[in-house]
Amino acid sequence: MIIQPTSVAALTWLGAAAGASAEGWRIGSVLSARPLGLTDQGLLVMQIGALTVEAEAPGTQLPSQFQVRVLSLGPQPLLEIIGAQVTTDTSVNQAMRERLPQQNGYAPLLATVTALAQWPVLRQLPAYVRNALALLEHSMSNPEELATGDGLRQAIERSGLFLESQLAQPGGDDASIGQDDWKGALLRLLTALDGQPSLRDGNDINVAPPLQSRGMTPQGRLALPPELAESSEAASFLPRLRSDVQAALARLEVAQLEASKVPAWMIEIPVQGQQGADVLQVRLEQHNKDGEQDQHWTLGFALDLPSLGPVQGELVLRGLHLSVRLWAQQRESTARLEQQFDDLRSRLAASGLSLDQLSCQTGLPQAGASRSAVFLKATA
Repeated sequence: MIIQPTSVAALTWLGAAAGASAEGWRIGSVLSARPLGLTDQGLLVMQIGALTVEAEAPGTQLPSQFQVRVLSLGPQPLLEIIGAQVTTDTSVNQAMRERLPQQNGYAPLLATVTALAQWPVLRQLPAYVRNALALLEHSMSNPEELATGDGLRQAIERSGLFLESQLAQPGGDDASIGQDDWKGALLRLLTALDGQPSLRDGNDINVAPPLQSRGMTPQGRLALPPELAESSEAASFLPRLRSDVQAALARLEVAQLEASKVPAWMIEIPVQGQQGADVLQVRLEQHNKDGEQDQHWTLGFALDLPSLGPVQGELVLRGLHLSVRLWAQQRESTARLEQQFDDLRSRLAASGLSLDQLSCQTGLPQAGASRSAVFLKATA
């Protein structure tokens, strides 16, 4: 459920979301909650702790009193309902509860890896750590690979989301699969860093919400903190590197757990670009409605390139009919993308597809989100 504050509680909620007020709002804390009624718009009014909020009505009926556990803080705290009747498998729920406070986006890890690859400090690292870092970079895709359909398919297969299912296939080359897979590379690097201290204390850290809760959102590159950017000691990087690897691995495992509950694949693909790495988000969903004529596929993507800025797209394929909608945050990027439309039309015509719509708008669409009766995503 997406929780939004009522006007009365807005100021109090802003303080709670930032961790500055509303005592008890800390990761792992349990708060009392109770439903108060429905608004004219059909939103559920609830009291959580000392705050009154509105939320989308859940798929299950909530009892007169229940509890929620704070899973993450920041601008969009995530809460888990406990003490209510839900149908989610308890083992999956427990795994989600353990990983959600740990997970974060790939951008911090990619910033650290990029710095290590470019600076002389890399030579100070043990050989087994350097080898694990090299395999991690090898598991990333490059723009040339993603420019083809077969390359994109392989990048999705190597994204880490399907590692366990691929290893379970009989007759597969486990060594080859694990070497090219992003999750396999993360696990090897984490093993190599075993024993290094961690920077995360699990309390007031602000982390990005998981994919299904947030929807498509372009992720830009991050810069290292000045104290690390100016450091020449490898020991300064290893705690951050281990923390970033743990956060990226937890994020990937949350995406795997979420994939069992929703009808769409949400995939993040690290892409090795010029002077750094970027994150390509892909959402793939098959729609099965009444009759075969209503069946279609939707492919969404989001990325933030230094040369273009944040860009999103949605492709809808119905049989041989394709609709393409693009969004760019910067007006200059919109013009650059529109300059490629004639070439795109020619390529699609040569492939036998009929282009029903092709457009590019300035400004990004509002991020969508999934609804859950188990987890509450709070927004201010």
